[in-house]
Amino acid sequence: MNFALMSVPLSVFLSLSALVLTSPSNAQTVKSTAPAGATGPATAAPGEPGVGQSLPGAPADPQAAGSVSGTIVDPSGAVVGNARIKLNAQNPAQNLDGISGIDGQFFFPQIAPGPFKLTITAAGFATQTITGAVSAGQVETLPPIALSVADAGTEVEVGLPQIEVAEEEIKVEEKQRVLGVLPNFYVSYVPDAAPLTPKQKLELAWRSLIDPFTLVMVAGAAGVEQAQNHFAEYGQGAQGYGKRFGANYADAVTGTLIGGAILPSLLKQDPRYFYKGTGSVPARALYAIANAFICKGDNKRWQPNYSGVLGSLAAGGISNLYYPKQDRDDASLTFENTAIGIGATAISNLLQEFVIRKLTPKAKGSNTSHR
Repeated sequence: MNFALMSVPLSVFLSLSALVLTSPSNAQTVKSTAPAGATGPATAAPGEPGVGQSLPGAPADPQAAGSVSGTIVDPSGAVVGNARIKLNAQNPAQNLDGISGIDGQFFFPQIAPGPFKLTITAAGFATQTITGAVSAGQVETLPPIALSVADAGTEVEVGLPQIEVAEEEIKVEEKQRVLGVLPNFYVSYVPDAAPLTPKQKLELAWRSLIDPFTLVMVAGAAGVEQAQNHFAEYGQGAQGYGKRFGANYADAVTGTLIGGAILPSLLKQDPRYFYKGTGSVPARALYAIANAFICKGDNKRWQPNYSGVLGSLAAGGISNLYYPKQDRDDASLTFENTAIGIGATAISNLLQEFVIRKLTPKAKGSNTSHR
């Protein structure tokens, strides 16, 4: 039997599965560290960084603590993302350092009552300092903080290193789940996301491979094959099922590691799909389809997607090592499967652009961390 989609990257397979196995709703688990509108701070599960955590030096009674939130904008009123915000509290142990989200918002929780000072820096803007005071149990929501454009004589502090920005963005991507279940790790909703290091590409691939839903999908596929007696040479019973499970998981491992980590690292390409979300429907559709053939390089320039194409070919070739002899693909069939895989990637990108995003709550991308 010919399994064309086994050479398709795991993210494509899971994206297509979302529409088959689930119904439209909205349940992604990504949570923002920014306040929700004007009603107060966002909430998060225990242990989520930057939200609702007790900090060194914080009051013993959480009810006595306050919070500080606000939005960074430019002189025209447009939001400024990835601005660095330093909070100096009355208690030095509570000094914080964070970055604004793509919506320009920031949120510092669990601040002891008393005066504070914010220092905001962003590339191309002059440093801005804001002072205020936190009241017990209150959220101090500041008016929009407008940064002025830096002139030739203004000293601008450099923001977080690129590798740290990428790490913060990956943390958000690894929480992206369609309908709260299906992993959607290989999609970035930050249009100008920081490029990933080889280590980060490998970590993202590994996180995808060990995700519980990935194992459930592999187990389900093996069960269907067993019921239909595909790959008859594997036999039946527990031993036959184990062989089918192993073959399916090997397909996922080779496709994801080679096409999503190894080749992107060697060729300096980004394996993620970058959500467009703006423009006319035809323009967005053309963008999604084109992303099956092109990708962003680590230099942030568009280039042919050698990683995806060669990854599919390599995964198809390697599968011949463990599938039964009578079911192995010859060279022509491997190329045919690769072409089908590219078409499936284009369909997946269209779903990402027009459907899956609607099933995923907005990812604010804001993070704060203790300094």
